Amino acid sequence: MEFGITFKPDMPAARIVSLTRQAEAAGFGYGWIFDSHVLWQEPYPLLTLMAINTERMRLGTCVTNPVVRDPTVTASLLATLDRISGGRMDLGIGRGDSSRRVMGRKPTTLANLEQAVQVIRDLTAGREIEYEGHPIRMPWADAGAPPVWVAGYGPKALACAGRIADGVVLQFADPHLIKWCLQFVRQGAEEAGRDFSKIRVMAATAVWVSDDPETARERVRWFPALVSNHVVDLVSRYKPEDLPPELTSYIRDRQGYDYRHHAEVGSSNAGFVTDEVVDRFCIVGPVEEHVRKLKELAELGVTQFNIYLMCGEEESTVEIYGRDVIPACV
Repeated sequence: MEFGITFKPDMPAARIVSLTRQAEAAGFGYGWIFDSHVLWQEPYPLLTLMAINTERMRLGTCVTNPVVRDPTVTASLLATLDRISGGRMDLGIGRGDSSRRVMGRKPTTLANLEQAVQVIRDLTAGREIEYEGHPIRMPWADAGAPPVWVAGYGPKALACAGRIADGVVLQFADPHLIKWCLQFVRQGAEEAGRDFSKIRVMAATAVWVSDDPETARERVRWFPALVSNHVVDLVSRYKPEDLPPELTSYIRDRQGYDYRHHAEVGSSNAGFVTDEVVDRFCIVGPVEEHVRKLKELAELGVTQFNIYLMCGEEESTVEIYGRDVIPACV
């Protein structure tokens, strides 16, 4: 299993650089960053700093979307960063959540997502395409197309990931739900004539290492609340019998969501999230519990565990994982 970290881009740039360096030295192979340009700082300058301050770590967005920036702009950004980093960029992309909803707009369609991924792949590989009726090409793009990770929750989005993605982003660490998700990724891959075993699988969540379960849960309770935004969208699109109750039932007492407190420890957004949901969606407890659950995820096919590094005491989390957890899981 590989390990990654994701930053919420509200930290000072110097601290993001310091944590990235620490994580690379500790054995983390991926450094990701949220893309929500109104709520937080623009991710691409921060990715530039991360690139020039690392040597081996792969870097990318977790996740961007096709509509906040024109896909040709995203392609140019990625191709530039691929040159700066020596070919270490990845693209994490989805339909758009906070960066769209905070402006009162809806996520885009899967068709638009799929089309944008193809545009970005072609342009970053230096190929000429016809875009909105005009032939375009980025002749300077010479590092090749970066791997594409598609984020999704519902059967259609997961099947889309199986059709087009190099990897799929699953935002929870619940083994039952990951198993449920992967059946649709496999279905999409097989329908497209692709080898499902070649698709990488990321489980991304918040973690807290502690012998005090009550304190640990309070540090990460915001994460299932973040996921609830996607679940609310799913419930509006699918019949109840098409979705597992383990994913949908916990939003029953949800009273809305304030994006001004998105991904925030102690946020009132998380008041409806029970301890049981926290324990399923996140990883909390002593080191032994983290190792146990990660090994269970690996047996299901998870190839990368990505820590949403935004719960406080981030340097300590990186240190503990590098010293005690990663060596036990690789």
